[in-house]
Amino acid sequence: MKLIDDLRAIVGAAHVLTEGDLGGYELDWRKRYRGRALAVVRPGTTSEVAAVVRTAVAHGVPIVTQGGNTGLVGASVPDGSGTQLLLSLTRLNRVRAIDAANLTMTVDAGCVLQQVQEAAAAQGLLFPLSLAAEGSCTIGGNLATNAGGTQVLRYGNARELCLGLEVVTAAGEVWNGLTGLRKDNTGYDLRHLFVGSEGTLGVITGATLKLYPRPAASGTALAAVATLDDAVALLQLAQARLGASLTGFEVMQRYALDLVRKHFPQLAQPLPPIAWTVLLEQSDSESAEHAQALFEALLETALERGLVTDAAVASSLEQAKAMWHLRESIPMAQSVAGPNIKHDIALPISAIATFVASTDAALRQAFPGVRLVNFGHLGDGNLHYNVQPPDGTDANAFLREHEHAVNTLVYDAVGAFAGSISAEHGIGALKRDELAQRKSPVALALMRAIKQALDPRGLLNPGRML
Repeated sequence: MKLIDDLRAIVGAAHVLTEGDLGGYELDWRKRYRGRALAVVRPGTTSEVAAVVRTAVAHGVPIVTQGGNTGLVGASVPDGSGTQLLLSLTRLNRVRAIDAANLTMTVDAGCVLQQVQEAAAAQGLLFPLSLAAEGSCTIGGNLATNAGGTQVLRYGNARELCLGLEVVTAAGEVWNGLTGLRKDNTGYDLRHLFVGSEGTLGVITGATLKLYPRPAASGTALAAVATLDDAVALLQLAQARLGASLTGFEVMQRYALDLVRKHFPQLAQPLPPIAWTVLLEQSDSESAEHAQALFEALLETALERGLVTDAAVASSLEQAKAMWHLRESIPMAQSVAGPNIKHDIALPISAIATFVASTDAALRQAFPGVRLVNFGHLGDGNLHYNVQPPDGTDANAFLREHEHAVNTLVYDAVGAFAGSISAEHGIGALKRDELAQRKSPVALALMRAIKQALDPRGLLNPGRML
């Protein structure tokens, strides 16, 4: 096939895969989408990416770009037609430069997030993006999905951590926008088109990222609260007392931690079971003693006001990591428990307690016996509001029969509270039809106009998002 021969000439025969087990590229992380690629191409440089795109476009072949393949909405695997080229960027894995004075780092898109974190740490600096998949997800994927994670409260989403991009366009041209400038008012800020575009507008091949001084110390604590209203009040108190040093505020419902207790009994849970558990983290520029004193004073006030019934403050880095490990083990515990209906939603923080109470009740009335697995980033209004089938039922059958109705109920409620159906995971194939129904027609028309302008033939990640 001439296309395959042309691709081999560009990247080398060893990096054009057409045979053997390609499951690692063709099956998504949640195992919901299994596709079939025409070929898997693994370029090693930006110029090779550009040549691959030009060649594919010349042959009229669609391109699906993939980083670490840790996405949750089916945006980075090919469909089942066998006609889409899978463009894997994992060989683009160089840290190009670190500018300590400018607090920036320029990296290839295929760099694994943990690699970027460690490169910053080696210079005594911090790259604050942090999420459960950081050992395998890539910077290009993080930016293409505008990833969130656990420190959005303090540092923002991936978008806020990106100063510049290098992108291969749908025409196979290279836009070098790898600026490290904080201020540049010279027209449209093109990077914002590509961040969060899920590979539908161009191929991100490099990025200039913001770095921060490493905190001198941090404090971590678990707090038991009786209600979500108390959790929100605790958040307000923590923000008033700690200000910008509050870097994390996570909430975990009792059943979510019960799943961790059941499937990972080796993980210590310092607090007894209660309706809700909050995980707080603070970064301090002074000392560990100062951080601990601030935390203890905050929690003492919360106890006096009745917002917290019990608390545990980490006294070592190991204890802090163990507390975070509890939070990060919830998705895996869910996976071990079996298939469930996932929702990655955003709501005004002031509306979260009312939303959860009313939506929990509506789901239990409509689907008796369902179990709700609720956890997430309360500090930025992002809940992972998941629905597990009733105990003893066939989970796959429940999903087949009820997933659409469950989604409709949840997303209708999200809309009623002026929320979003996707906080940090993106749209992909999973939520494409929901977006078409729920996004403003004006917004959708603008999005389609941008897509038409930048990818007129519709060859970049077709069928995703729009």
